[in-house]
Amino acid sequence: MKKDININVHHLTRVEGHGNIVVNVKSGKIEKCEWQVPEAPRFFEAMVRGRHYSEVARITSRICGICSVGHTFASVKATETALGIEITPQTKKLRRLLKHAENFDSHVLHVYFLVAPDLLGAPSVFPLVPTHTAVVKRALQLKRIGHEWGSLLAGRTTHPTTVVPGGFTKLPTKKELEALRKVILGAEPDLLATLDTVAALAPKIPPFSRPTEYIAVSSDEEYGLYDGMIQCTMPDGKKERIKVADYKKVTNEWVPPQSTAKYCKHNLDSYAAGALARFNNNYEMLHPKAKETANRFGLKPICTNPYMNSVAQAVEVVNDVYKSVGIIDELLSAGIKDEELVKPTKWSKGASAVEVPRGILFHEYEYDKNGMCLYGNCIIPTNQNHANIQKDFEALVPELLSQNKSEKEMELALEMLVRSYDPCISCSTHFLNVKFVG
Repeated sequence: MKKDININVHHLTRVEGHGNIVVNVKSGKIEKCEWQVPEAPRFFEAMVRGRHYSEVARITSRICGICSVGHTFASVKATETALGIEITPQTKKLRRLLKHAENFDSHVLHVYFLVAPDLLGAPSVFPLVPTHTAVVKRALQLKRIGHEWGSLLAGRTTHPTTVVPGGFTKLPTKKELEALRKVILGAEPDLLATLDTVAALAPKIPPFSRPTEYIAVSSDEEYGLYDGMIQCTMPDGKKERIKVADYKKVTNEWVPPQSTAKYCKHNLDSYAAGALARFNNNYEMLHPKAKETANRFGLKPICTNPYMNSVAQAVEVVNDVYKSVGIIDELLSAGIKDEELVKPTKWSKGASAVEVPRGILFHEYEYDKNGMCLYGNCIIPTNQNHANIQKDFEALVPELLSQNKSEKEMELALEMLVRSYDPCISCSTHFLNVKFVG
């Protein structure tokens, strides 16, 4: 039976920023199917021009309150590349430890508070407080651990103060790292209970599949988060690594008519970034316990179901915990050394790639001989995902129609799809169309 569908979700809830879902079907024919981004544009690239290199990361960390550690790292790393700064092995280990903290913190928030309500039939987490009290309490306990973990290393998790070009302004002590190790391992019971919760809810995840390209940081040293090259994995498993300096050959930004955020494309019309993209690119580098978790959920590369991004986040939480314990053990074994900041050796242009919870993030800057910024560019994970969300919509809506889903069922499926990407919409808006009238 041919039907009429009119879905108009204005400002989707449980995501950061403003995004709209518009689907119009008349007599079974799809007339409109759009993921729209109406957010006002951001001008951080303009804000950093004319600023000293020591100020730039403090500014760009404000792009996002959730991924501010990642933005700080991307900014500092790009600046270090431009200024010829080679950080010490100790600095790199501490930064990787901090990167795991951000990933852990954000994923706990997303899985428990933004995704779980959909799978439990609740409009938000608040109705779950009286019905699932222990689960909500567990989520808050884990969230607190992530916050304290990040604050120890960054000074504060939102807009870090200790991470600067050339190193750290303040280092954790041996006693503090030993205490952190104890806290992280002490979270194992809550972590195992979390995996039980995810396993109980996983059957409710929609069985949708759309093969696409997956792009992430990849490294032979670690599960790609802090450092590495750009890796592209195609649906058939073919992989390609690209130098970070050539990031624009990968992102190929363009502006669609329904969005103030730029879209990206590489080998296909769109690509995916985020936890699932990292999983598909870097599965072999996961900690063994994280691989066990993935096997428990039936998650294997190459997974082409975007809804499974939330499950990949749960796998990464396990990876964050056990990889971090290993890093702490290495730091404690070597001893924390009081190191001076590494000074610049040149003034030029440099780019970086860092994984934030929502996917691969690029920063690039150019500096003059006085260390003043001449140029800045930031390409956010969510704006790399927008085109992929649109393509998912275009594949999902006909499938839902063929299954004779009701309008409300279709609306929920589309909302859940967007939320599965864990988008940071405000951060992704970098386009403004100005018409001058004389």
